[in-house]
Amino acid sequence: MLIHKEGRKAVLITAIVLILLNGSTTYFFPNNILDAFLLAASVIVFVLVLNFYKKPKRVYEGDLLGYVNAPTDGKVVVIEKVFEKDFFKEERIQISIFMSFFNAHSNWMPVTGKVIHCSHSKGNFYAAYLPKSSHENERSNIFIETPDGTRVLTRQIAGAVARRIVTYVKEGGSYHIGDPLGFIKLGSRMDIFLPLDSEILVQMGDEVRSNETLLARLPEKMEIENRSEEACL
Repeated sequence: MLIHKEGRKAVLITAIVLILLNGSTTYFFPNNILDAFLLAASVIVFVLVLNFYKKPKRVYEGDLLGYVNAPTDGKVVVIEKVFEKDFFKEERIQISIFMSFFNAHSNWMPVTGKVIHCSHSKGNFYAAYLPKSSHENERSNIFIETPDGTRVLTRQIAGAVARRIVTYVKEGGSYHIGDPLGFIKLGSRMDIFLPLDSEILVQMGDEVRSNETLLARLPEKMEIENRSEEACL
């Protein structure tokens, strides 16, 4: 199992604390049933920490142009049409993925393309599964343009406990679908805003896996141009 670089220190500290705690209990209370319970609890805690900070080794073959990758492990909690007021200023399909403590919190590029805008917005720390967390919580905004000109917005959103969002991609940089995007510590979520004519490939409540689950197929460029021409008529 690969450990994400954001978690190496936390995993080491957890291991040291648990070893010292179990060693002290065994030394001061030898042959006590407390030893067995503490050891079992320590193993569970350590496994959860490892799972939280694991770095999934999943890589897409090829560019997969036109498809949208699940940018994180978690549960689909929102699939709906919304008015995105910050960047598109028009209706979009929003897909939101909630990460519990039991999910790996590595984040990945949802599409192949160029990051044309990247910014961090301060905000509140409501529970990440609440709808208002999408636009009221602290978040990072990553605006991406695919090679055919389709634009996709994805957000890393802090939750009630999370206090640190790390974003690796840079404005102006070009990235491949499934490249490392960042990391969010503790419970949180990611939102993806897609064109209305996107073909959604997941359903509410689905458990998705980053770099393995495809969320949607984007409309082809010809479809987008036809809609623009119709709007001008």
